[in-house]
Amino acid sequence: MAKLTVKDVDLKGKKVLVRVDFNVPVKHGVITNDNRITAALPTIKYILEQGGRAILFSHLGRVKEEADKEGKSLAPVAADLAAKLGQEVQFIPGVTRGAELEAAVNALEDGQVLLVENTRFEDVDGKKESKNDPELGKYWASLGDGIFVNDAFGTAHRAHCSNVGVAQLVDTAVVGYLMQKEIDFLGNAVENPVRPFVAILGGAKVADKLNVISNLLEKCDTLIIGGGMAYTFLKAQGYEIGKSLVDDTKLDYCKEMMEKAEKLGKKLLLPVDSVTIAEFPNPIDAPVETEVYGVADMPADREGCDIGPKTAQMYADAVKTAKTVVWNGPMGVFENPVLAKGTIAVAQALADTDATTIIGGGDSAAAVNQLGFADKMSHISTGGGASLEFLEGKELPGVAAADDK
Repeated sequence: MAKLTVKDVDLKGKKVLVRVDFNVPVKHGVITNDNRITAALPTIKYILEQGGRAILFSHLGRVKEEADKEGKSLAPVAADLAAKLGQEVQFIPGVTRGAELEAAVNALEDGQVLLVENTRFEDVDGKKESKNDPELGKYWASLGDGIFVNDAFGTAHRAHCSNVGVAQLVDTAVVGYLMQKEIDFLGNAVENPVRPFVAILGGAKVADKLNVISNLLEKCDTLIIGGGMAYTFLKAQGYEIGKSLVDDTKLDYCKEMMEKAEKLGKKLLLPVDSVTIAEFPNPIDAPVETEVYGVADMPADREGCDIGPKTAQMYADAVKTAKTVVWNGPMGVFENPVLAKGTIAVAQALADTDATTIIGGGDSAAAVNQLGFADKMSHISTGGGASLEFLEGKELPGVAAADDK
């Protein structure tokens, strides 16, 4: 999957349109996690060092009506980015088009940067950003000099105006460093992995991961299932699962997947024991009493909320044999310290291995960051939904819109 990158184009003196992912959590005007801004810096700095004039686009949150704009301005991001770059970032609050924006863009000099206001402000009047309005795309494309850099993997699975619309209306559409890294790690893991390849899927719902399970069974050597979704598989095997999370509409699907694994000669590992609770904690991180049961002994009045110690050991042993590991979804209710042990055990196993370790975004990325294992992983994806669709084998619109090498 070879795409033209930001290094393949001459940027000097050019107004370069850049789609970044600055969809960061903001509380009372303060950014609570700036990882995504930091992740975008290499591409932005490269453009500026090459004498390009960077015009940045990003969304922040969901904006459907005028009232939703409250607290969704990118103003705090502009300030944070300016501090990180050590230079001024031009920003016009509330403005996504018009004479004032055009004047600011045209006044940019080589090595300067401007951030356009939240692209989803354009969704208030007819979802122009989310529905990829051609007029808006044409307008945004006209602000640059024919070069578009997409570095927003987090929205690569969406065909929006600021990532796909603009890309189709410029002379040259390329990917940035962050996007390239995602393509290299996730794309290669799925299409061309160093074997043995172990995939670990967790999280609450089987329904979210249907196509991922099917696609990964064809690609990996061992598929490990944990988290809430494991109980639908266990029920499909005929086990009592008590009050555990289950999707009764997917029992036949789980049986099909177990048969598929057998037919393909792949290992499909399921929990052999569970950490159970009587009542779900409220709040989620409140103290809770647990009992461990083997899968054949689960009482009808208990709820499984984490993989048990024997399962954790079995999964860790499977990881030790791997050369490539992809992990998407926690093993249990990791937000509660008592129910996080399974997720910690898997994270520890990934941290201890020499294999290439790739964390699909979303909850598994949050878990790895929260539990302090981030620096031990080869790659942590910046996109939750996007990484899942990548693992499903789908073509992502944001990636497809970039020019091939």
